[in-house]
Amino acid sequence: MSQFDIQRPVVELPDQNPDPVFSEDELVWTDEEKEQIDRYKAQYPEPDAAIMRVLWIAQEKFGFLPPEVIQLCADTLDMPFSKAFGVATFYTQYYKEEQGKFVLDVCTCFTCQFTGGYDILHYLEEKLDIHAGETTDDGMFTLQEVECLGCCGSAPMMQVTNGPYVHNLTKEKVDELVDKLKKGEMPKFTSVTLPQDEDEMGGNRRSDAETTETYKTQPRSEAIK
Repeated sequence: MSQFDIQRPVVELPDQNPDPVFSEDELVWTDEEKEQIDRYKAQYPEPDAAIMRVLWIAQEKFGFLPPEVIQLCADTLDMPFSKAFGVATFYTQYYKEEQGKFVLDVCTCFTCQFTGGYDILHYLEEKLDIHAGETTDDGMFTLQEVECLGCCGSAPMMQVTNGPYVHNLTKEKVDELVDKLKKGEMPKFTSVTLPQDEDEMGGNRRSDAETTETYKTQPRSEAIK
């Protein structure tokens, strides 16, 4: 083995032709789904530009996106499988494997990393007894490390199953969240106020917010204290 292989070991490619999860009889759109896809296609100059929306419909329908489902999406838009596959694998929001009931996406991009994103990730790994990228034995939780979720002002933070954000994470907040999720209680949409909002907007930027949380001075990661 060359020194290059030792430094950067060759990683085997995943099975290029895995056994399908869904049968051909299952790989069909309903009339309602076809109509929705047609509406999306009409919004773009070329049909394949609607691939993100069609993949989303497919994920809501099948739960995740194995190759045969991505192929269905590609065929629907008359585009190459490789192009649809590239979109599906670029975004962590598209699930390529079956996930747990709740998917915990912990941001570890720069701001979250600096304020404790990895501290939260490792705490969840120990608490759930799984590593990032794995699912608990009971199928309740999948834990993922993800790139920036666009909420640097309330870092460290996470997103739950492509839905609500949980801001200003602490270990105590994680404990509370996990306990509520085990009871089937999803976190509510929370608006995080900025200092200037307190006087100008009464502390709430969003009229549709179910709860609000006041801006906090962000912590530093335990690793850099």
